[in-house]
Amino acid sequence: MDCRLMTSAGCLEHEMTARHPECPARLSALLDHLDETGLLTDWDVREAPEATRSDLERIHSTDYLDALERLSPSAGLVRLDADTALAPGSLRAARLAAGAAVAGVEQTLNGEARRVFCAVRPPGHHAEEAAAMGFCLLNGVAVAAAHALACAGIERVAILDFDVHHGNGTVDAFMDDDRVLVCSSFQHPYYPYRLQDVVRPNVVNTPLPAGTRGHAFRNALERDWLPAVEAFQPQLILVSAGFDAHADDPLGDLLLTEDDFAWVTTCIVALANQYAQGRIVSVLEGGYDLRALGHSVAAHLQALL
Repeated sequence: MDCRLMTSAGCLEHEMTARHPECPARLSALLDHLDETGLLTDWDVREAPEATRSDLERIHSTDYLDALERLSPSAGLVRLDADTALAPGSLRAARLAAGAAVAGVEQTLNGEARRVFCAVRPPGHHAEEAAAMGFCLLNGVAVAAAHALACAGIERVAILDFDVHHGNGTVDAFMDDDRVLVCSSFQHPYYPYRLQDVVRPNVVNTPLPAGTRGHAFRNALERDWLPAVEAFQPQLILVSAGFDAHADDPLGDLLLTEDDFAWVTTCIVALANQYAQGRIVSVLEGGYDLRALGHSVAAHLQALL
């Protein structure tokens, strides 16, 4: 098979408070839906490895990584901000999420797979060099992009982020690195209220007002993303696949549907086929209504196929 799905039961060990939206059920319900629909038969399911310290240090500061290890509890929760905390299994889960993305990059670059989807949690695109925030501890997509750039022959990587929240951590990592194109669509004004106004040739921000529906979303990406990717001609495309822009999601006010996620994925596939030898590594970010998340990921995977 040339399509792989990276996941791990270890990603279920990150447990917040009882009503926290970033819960283990997100991943288990998603995988159950893919199994029930038969979609998993088309994907080579593999166990995600943990990212190494050297992988993580390409994006995160040594002091920050040391602090996460020091604060990681043996019981209970340690708060890092109002939304984000460490439980006993959290740091390993975050390393697995980042490691899945790194492994996906290796598999696409060595020819084992053309498409890789990382069904992992916690999400990562808000995590900055030295800050956890917005449910995110380690920025897996950024770590994977840095790993790709350390590989021979890879000089241009595009990161495409369609989460309802802006990918501030990814912009933080690469806004001064013209080897990486970062395109992010997001509800605006909205969390995280930072780095959304960065102006760089390699950063394409696509703010969307609350209430945006699929037609306007598609027009905005055709206007902003497609010409930017075509001009950049990436050798690898990474996706921060956030499904909290769905109309049923409790954490956002965009009104997208499964069809819109299938459409943007189809566009990404076409770009990858044209410029990147079909190589795509997609990493799960947001999505907090369990039914909408499962159906949206299914649409995403069908389009990737």
